[in-house]
Amino acid sequence: MVRVTRSIHFSTSLRYWLEDLSAEENRKRFGREVDRHGHNYRLEISVSGEPDPETGMVINLTDLKSVAESEIMARFDHKDLNEDTDYFQRIPPTPENFASLIFQLLDEALPEGLLDRIRLHQTPDLYVDVIGRET
Repeated sequence: MVRVTRSIHFSTSLRYWLEDLSAEENRKRFGREVDRHGHNYRLEISVSGEPDPETGMVINLTDLKSVAESEIMARFDHKDLNEDTDYFQRIPPTPENFASLIFQLLDEALPEGLLDRIRLHQTPDLYVDVIGRET
């Protein structure tokens, strides 16, 4: 089994806010995260499998880059996660929720069983892993 990881960088703006809560309740729950702010994310996309005997690759890296561009960059880069997407209408765009969404989008776009893990770095000292299967 071989694991291959590609990293991409993108930026978003966001705020933690739930429409069914008052401003006071949102601030009590999320603190200063209710204020609009931004993050420069680094996303690591790891796929794993046996290399193809003819190509020597688990996946063509051009194909992996194309999926990352269409599923992540086009949807989220320089977007407001609350205003420009439909994903965070009922849940806040916490790193855990955002990473879980990214994993789901990539898992649906890649060949079945290929996505091993994603690691979403929100800041240099904070990241979230979503793991697809036992390794």
